[in-house]
Amino acid sequence: MYPYDVQVLGAIAIFDEQIAEMKTGEGKTLTATMPLYLYALTGEGAILVTPNEYLAYRDATEMGKVYKWMGLSVNVGFSKDKEELTANDKRKLYESDILYTTNSVLGFDYLQENLANSIEDEFMRPLNFVLVDEADAVLLDEATTPLIISGSPRVQSNLIGVSDELMYFLEESSDYRSDDEEHTWFTKNGYQKIANFFNIKNLFNGEHTDLLRTTNLALRAHQRFNLNKDYVIVDNKKVELLDKQNGRILKGMKMQAGQHQAIEMKEQLELSSDMRAVASVTYQSLFQQVKHLAGMTGTAKAAENEFVSSYNLGVVKIPPHKPSIRVDLPTKIYPHQSDKILAALQEVKHLHGLGRPVLLVSANVEVSELFSELLFQIGIPHSVLNAKSAAKEAEIIKLAGQAGNVTVATSMAGRGTDIKLGPGVSELGGLAVITTELMPSIRIEQQLMGRAGRQGNPGTSQAFVSLEDELVEKFGAEWLKKVKNKFKNKDNQIKSYRIQHAIFECQRYSDEQQMLQRQKSHEMDMSVHFQRNLVYKFRKSLLHQDNINFDIEANMRDEFHRFYRSCESISMNNLKLYISDNLSYTHNIKFNELNLNDEDKVVDYLWKVAQAELKSKEVFFKTQQEKKRFYRIAILRAIDNSWVKEVDTLDQLRILVSSRTAAQRNPMFEYHKEAYRAFINMQIDFKKQMVQALCLSNIVVQKDGRKDIYFV
Repeated sequence: MYPYDVQVLGAIAIFDEQIAEMKTGEGKTLTATMPLYLYALTGEGAILVTPNEYLAYRDATEMGKVYKWMGLSVNVGFSKDKEELTANDKRKLYESDILYTTNSVLGFDYLQENLANSIEDEFMRPLNFVLVDEADAVLLDEATTPLIISGSPRVQSNLIGVSDELMYFLEESSDYRSDDEEHTWFTKNGYQKIANFFNIKNLFNGEHTDLLRTTNLALRAHQRFNLNKDYVIVDNKKVELLDKQNGRILKGMKMQAGQHQAIEMKEQLELSSDMRAVASVTYQSLFQQVKHLAGMTGTAKAAENEFVSSYNLGVVKIPPHKPSIRVDLPTKIYPHQSDKILAALQEVKHLHGLGRPVLLVSANVEVSELFSELLFQIGIPHSVLNAKSAAKEAEIIKLAGQAGNVTVATSMAGRGTDIKLGPGVSELGGLAVITTELMPSIRIEQQLMGRAGRQGNPGTSQAFVSLEDELVEKFGAEWLKKVKNKFKNKDNQIKSYRIQHAIFECQRYSDEQQMLQRQKSHEMDMSVHFQRNLVYKFRKSLLHQDNINFDIEANMRDEFHRFYRSCESISMNNLKLYISDNLSYTHNIKFNELNLNDEDKVVDYLWKVAQAELKSKEVFFKTQQEKKRFYRIAILRAIDNSWVKEVDTLDQLRILVSSRTAAQRNPMFEYHKEAYRAFINMQIDFKKQMVQALCLSNIVVQKDGRKDIYFV
């Protein structure tokens, strides 16, 4: 393989920490080898991030021969056989000069790295150079979905089922409403129906918060989340979320705060556990920590301002190796969906009759299956590529450019592998891409159009749109929604420039709304980002410093002062209970002469009890290193317990504050205010957890001499 001049230009842009916009088929895989090799020479590592494991493994295998021949080591960041990797296994992968991995694997590895309880459990190097393939998909489209590691399950509410039943008795407008920003809420009449349904006199007296929570979750499950659009059901038993931008399954991702279970109840599936969030990070927070960040994609220029503001990344548009001769045909607009579907099918039938390969793209799984059924009825053989057939994606794409082949797909067909033309297809006019509605983003539209006409090959693209499409219904002007009723005749194509312009404005507005949503998500994540950095920095210092630079006595005394001031009236019973719950199970209570009205004297006494408990553990330590290890593990235990509660609180808070818009409050201000309060409470909780971990822990010596620590 010998790189073209334009590939070298792309490599220079990437090495200069920019995003190289290179159209589909221009050879981004080969372009990436040059900057990856140069940054790997520093000895600090270089990572290429792709959207899925298939692409990462394919590119690492093909390009790995080059790196190895040049004397560098290369690896993939996951097990192809889905085996569980140990910290030692992962350390070897991250020590490679060049690593190919996915954005989700990198994100979860980062979270696991910062949950390590010892230096031996750490495996990542600092992120030196990261090149993000399909940069707009990873850095923008997926930026609003946080990666979450879940831990212990919450207690499942027994009101989920009956709240779901209630939804079938409610009517839109009178009992609940929704807006264009996908918010749903109960009306006064709706709350009255809830109260009547559950025979409750006062729904808002503070005793029915769980019922209010489950009914709101059930309402969102029925009105906000749609089967085969927002999620699919796998093996008739599992709800899997779909990526809104490309229709792929979001593996391992679940909605938090009970929403996932509400959807499972709606679909009458067995309920999974509602897990607490243990650690979370967004892609924006993750990639902002990279020392040298760059990207490459086929569509980035349209979002350059956002790349600059969010990541300080400029976009360099690289010209194609050969001029594009693809013909982008005018968009065909119809008043009704039925008109549009029939017109699109007729066009597919015509192109199939010519022997040209066709890629027919829909916005979601449900519509792709509808077109598949219609094509089957008119006798056109075809393949279907959507979230339900993702495992066969590479094989389907490989055949999509062969003469006479018809492929029905969601927008996931716009990423990853090239569609190469089969013998004689160029002479027939190349691949024909037909989109059956406007995509929610101009970048996705450009990606799909770019499937045809790669490397100077012939091809065409055309969009079929109706005034009943979701994007038009959601973002269209009021007059546009009404004008469709004026068209009574079937097959009545609309050629009005004004209507065409209004429809494209819907797409522009959709793009703007998505950008605002990403900005909102990023702004909301700032509180978590700030807190996460403080906590992770503290953990790192505990793990790596030989001497624990942490004033245990001062922090314990702070906790004792908090306890004293929290008691309205301090008593002997208060003190006994506090000691047995937090300091010692065996302490002989001797404070008859203790003046309970003197706060400092009580704090001094509690410190003496704590000292005695800590001294009793020293018989287990043969060396200073063992003693330091005990203190380190106990403090890590305390900070982790407190941080887990904080992450879960902030995750719940993110959902709850959105409801405060109804009270004319700024949800962003409310979120940061509550997040700050939660952080102060976390610091207080940490000191209490630390006292318990140090004093109430139990050290057990095993037969082989190993010492295990058991915490309450």
